[in-house]
Amino acid sequence: MTEEFLEHVLAGGTTEVEEAVRKAAAAEITPRFRQLDAHEIDQKNGPHDLVTVADRAAEAHLTASLTALLPGSVVVGEEAVHADPTVYEAIQGDAPVWIVDPVDGTRQFVRGESGFCTLVALAVRGEVLASWTYAPVLDEMAIAVRGRGATLNGAPIRSGSPAAGAALRVATSHPDYTTDDQKAALLGLRVEGVGPRPCGSAGLEYLAVARGDLDATAFSWEYAWDHAAGLLLVAEAGGADTTVAGEPFRITGGNALPFTAARDQATAERIRTLLQGR
Repeated sequence: MTEEFLEHVLAGGTTEVEEAVRKAAAAEITPRFRQLDAHEIDQKNGPHDLVTVADRAAEAHLTASLTALLPGSVVVGEEAVHADPTVYEAIQGDAPVWIVDPVDGTRQFVRGESGFCTLVALAVRGEVLASWTYAPVLDEMAIAVRGRGATLNGAPIRSGSPAAGAALRVATSHPDYTTDDQKAALLGLRVEGVGPRPCGSAGLEYLAVARGDLDATAFSWEYAWDHAAGLLLVAEAGGADTTVAGEPFRITGGNALPFTAARDQATAERIRTLLQGR
């Protein structure tokens, strides 16, 4: 059953997972949008790291539905890892792994803004095979399957290349989530011809790169739930990624940071060079 389902997904069979993601959002997230009470919002690691009842309920919903679709699979979700950090180790195991961020952009969700999404990626032994990025308020569903391209609401998308001579638009890590060394690296982007800005939802920033609305990202943290879905989406749309050490980003961790995902290889290399201070 496991191998059959994986083959089904790699052949483009993404409907069952898409339905599971939509159902979780409809049941647990959108009914709470702009309806949260103060007691339904908590802090995890400070005032910029929020979690809500919607995050927890949506992750529980997805954990049940996704493992039912793929018996023998496991879920690495942001909230489960916060409760038990050892859960993260499953990414390096042999069992298929669903990597889940139930509400990516919780700050935006809490503020009643539309810029949040649900992220799901399916990985085996550190390789992301497929991903789903769903922004329920925006009614956008982006899907990527390794080797089969990327779509947005069913239509193929391509990242293309930045216009010649135009300033590069780059979404960067929020200063609250960077070390002093990473802040110094990100300052390398403050040069003529580059326009950095703090990122919002990582998943939606990756979608913006994949559809050509943003030229690159520059992130300084490596939690797989924020990046696995978007990196595959960008790659399948024709983009590229690289760490500051010139290596592909690994969802299993241990990456040299910061790293970038960009609309094309040339842009990724330019951002990497700037992050290196050259």
